[in-house]
Amino acid sequence: MSAGCRWGAIDVTATEIRVGALVKNSDLAEHPAIRASLPVLSEALLSGASPQLRNMASVGGNLAQRTRCSYFRDLAVMECNKRVPGSGCAALDGFTRMHAVLGVSDRCIAAHPSDMCVALLALDAVVHTTGARAGDRAIPIADFHLAPGDRPDLETVLEKGELVTQVSVPVTAMAARSRYVKVRDRASYAFALASAAAALELDGSTVRAVRVALGGVGTKPWRSVALEQALVGKPATRASFQSVANLAVEGARPRKDNAFKVELAQRVVVRALELAAGPGT
Repeated sequence: MSAGCRWGAIDVTATEIRVGALVKNSDLAEHPAIRASLPVLSEALLSGASPQLRNMASVGGNLAQRTRCSYFRDLAVMECNKRVPGSGCAALDGFTRMHAVLGVSDRCIAAHPSDMCVALLALDAVVHTTGARAGDRAIPIADFHLAPGDRPDLETVLEKGELVTQVSVPVTAMAARSRYVKVRDRASYAFALASAAAALELDGSTVRAVRVALGGVGTKPWRSVALEQALVGKPATRASFQSVANLAVEGARPRKDNAFKVELAQRVVVRALELAAGPGT
């Protein structure tokens, strides 16, 4: 772990912000440098759980929390490949309103629950870890979480005994022009039905660079690279954002109860991009 960042510290430089794994979500959300330089991260954190939980939840814990659904939590349900690999997935034939439509497999369709991780994905964050076998590692957050595939019980690339020590986030013009939008059933203590983190770099009124990440719809925080590539060079307008929004859910595999998420995800992407672009879009 870098000597420049203690486990419970937030260290700010002109080019990077390093956040220790034990920093509380509420402290990170309210930090002046985060609010000014990484507004999407502050907004995402403040939309998560409840004030009481944010006062206790840590950055490292948020990163490593289990991807789970109501069937995973109900120990009376025996078919759960996350709890007992090879036992099946009760959700496949169950009620799936809260489940994922992106990154799903025939072994698991649970949606990743974090808001913070969606914002960090849009900010190109790096997760720093240490372990007896792996040593010190710097893992791009895009590579940190795993889609279920054939092994839903494996959710991150962390090895046994490996610990998250800190997260580093580059401070850029694009990061400063970033916003988070979350749609949920209640104003607090509710996972996202769909959420979007968007960061924009503009050349006048034209998109020079963009990052878009989705939450509530994927089995892990979901980056929309196809949308990003299609939006570069277009005017930063609602019409432009709407014209590429379908790329955010490319490859979606909805089920009967959560098919609405395909449209909802597109709408939150457009709104997040509008807010990031600012007035006049």
